[in-house]
Amino acid sequence: MIVRCRSLALVSMLALVAALDAGPLAGQSEVPPLPDSTGWGVHVLTVTRDPGGTLWVGTYGEGIYRLPPGGTAWESIRHDSATATSISMDFVQAIAFGPRGEVWYGTVGNGWGLSLDRGRTWRNWTYDELGPEWQYVIPNGIAIRGDTTVVATADGLQITTDDGGHWTAIGDAVGPPAKGPADTALPLLTNEYVKRLAPNRRGWNVTTLRGNQRLVHTAAGWQALPLAAAAFPPINAVLVGRVLYVGTHCGLRPATDTLPCIRHKAPEAGQPKDPLTVWLKRPIARTDNSYIDQTYRYGSTMGGFFQQHQGVEFNNPDGTQVMAALGGRVVYAGRAEEGANTVAIRHDTTVSAHGKTYRLYSIYYHNSSLAVKVGKRVTTGQVIARVGNTGRATNDHLHFELAASPTDSIGAIVDSLQRFPPYTVNPELWLEPLPNTGIVAGQVFDTAGAPVPQARVYGIVKRDPIETPFSYAETYGDKAHGHPLYNEHFAVSDVPAGNYVLGTTIDGRKVYRQVTVEPGKLTWVVFKP
Repeated sequence: MIVRCRSLALVSMLALVAALDAGPLAGQSEVPPLPDSTGWGVHVLTVTRDPGGTLWVGTYGEGIYRLPPGGTAWESIRHDSATATSISMDFVQAIAFGPRGEVWYGTVGNGWGLSLDRGRTWRNWTYDELGPEWQYVIPNGIAIRGDTTVVATADGLQITTDDGGHWTAIGDAVGPPAKGPADTALPLLTNEYVKRLAPNRRGWNVTTLRGNQRLVHTAAGWQALPLAAAAFPPINAVLVGRVLYVGTHCGLRPATDTLPCIRHKAPEAGQPKDPLTVWLKRPIARTDNSYIDQTYRYGSTMGGFFQQHQGVEFNNPDGTQVMAALGGRVVYAGRAEEGANTVAIRHDTTVSAHGKTYRLYSIYYHNSSLAVKVGKRVTTGQVIARVGNTGRATNDHLHFELAASPTDSIGAIVDSLQRFPPYTVNPELWLEPLPNTGIVAGQVFDTAGAPVPQARVYGIVKRDPIETPFSYAETYGDKAHGHPLYNEHFAVSDVPAGNYVLGTTIDGRKVYRQVTVEPGKLTWVVFKP
């Protein structure tokens, strides 16, 4: 009975154990902890082992660590803005090895790279080489078989057989072909938003937003075949000795250790309550990618890598339908900052707080085309545009902003010269949460009672969308603004229902709170030293 009840995931894990049991580290069963500069653990996005037995770990914001067989200290490989031969970004979620000693890595937002000298120097493919696509390499999204390397991204596949000397791009038939560094672009996928990739003896299994395909290379060239079901090896797991280790939010841990990363008694936050202004529907359909990009949320800097963010992202292929999140009147339709095709809608509803009345606007950036004109009335769910990468964009996506404005000035909402509009608010307090999820929002104060900008709040665990992993919430800096009724410092929606212990650092001291998340509810939490 036990054997019959095993899940597919467990069977895959056992297969991995059997395959790796005789590996070079078979005699080593303990892995030293990863260097931790924050005190909250190192978020591991991928762990693998090269043919010589060295462990390689890709992390969220800490670059790459590697550990030779029998080693007791991790070696660090980090991004260095002073040299063009370092890795391009410290957010690494794909590492793969070629038959001639090649080491490939892929990032969450800045392309990929190759080393031919075991990681001392790197050749990188980033915006200059790729253009405004191909930046998001998916988890375990680099696969090698023979002389062929395939890089899987949210914008399709890039394939090389000569270590990046030449590339073939494989996408879908929607929108203009996106070549990036490739000589040829082939529209073979049912959808270019790739979610999983793995080689097998018959070709390459690929899963996109529209299902599974098998990619094969024949004498006639590359072809894509329909595939009823695709098998993939486990992500983010490696066997050391006879112990299976998995990557977690707080480092490498034995697979048997399933306790939360933060294990601390803490005062309870407030009970979940109905949110005050969850009025908006998702601007992207559930049949597409309606998940908010978890790495670059409202007010986030992605750990200091980017500027403070004024909205949220919905990563989707070029041509995906963009829908009005709420009914209202179109007040802007045209080019905005850096030429981004933009729609702005003034909604009929208002919010009153502190003696002021705020008009609500939703703004939709980077579209490839617009379907509405200024003055048109639109209804909730009406198609108003198509996803693109116009303007200052590094991939195909919808940048979605909300403004709670005390003025009717359109220039305060959309201005081609204004990078930081003055009345933006966090869309995650206005959008309906996904099923079986809720919202966590709150404040972080220092010992003097002042808000702490860009503080990191740890402890929320979210899986989806796995291609843009969630690590921590960031409190707002000077370019973001709280909700008129909440005056929050951070807010995270789509949090799976459950119990969490959250933590942050205030004036050098760790502060904890316990929160309960219920579907459709908002949990308010305040951190003070």
